[in-house]
Amino acid sequence: MSSNALYKFILTLGFLSLFHAAYSAAQHRSYLRLNELDFTRLPTDIFIQALISLFVIIYGVLHVVGDFKEIKASADLENKSWETFRNVQAFYTFCHRGQSFST
Repeated sequence: MSSNALYKFILTLGFLSLFHAAYSAAQHRSYLRLNELDFTRLPTDIFIQALISLFVIIYGVLHVVGDFKEIKASADLENKSWETFRNVQAFYTFCHRGQSFST
């Protein structure tokens, strides 16, 4: 099993655990409605399961996604020359026969 497949498996387990916590929270809420009890907060075990699942998902996503790019804009522009900066296609104008019909 490669490391990328391992992290995808960890990510899948995190999502399954988070879906289970959400289902448990919905089930707890319906239990309170059936017994006409007030909802004050979620049980601690459901809250802890959701929190741990969130951290597992973050860990899996950080390893599956790959390398991050630098935030600074000049990192992508360092390898380009000045001629490519002047090549702005939005400013191109074309002289053609249809231009005489527009006036």
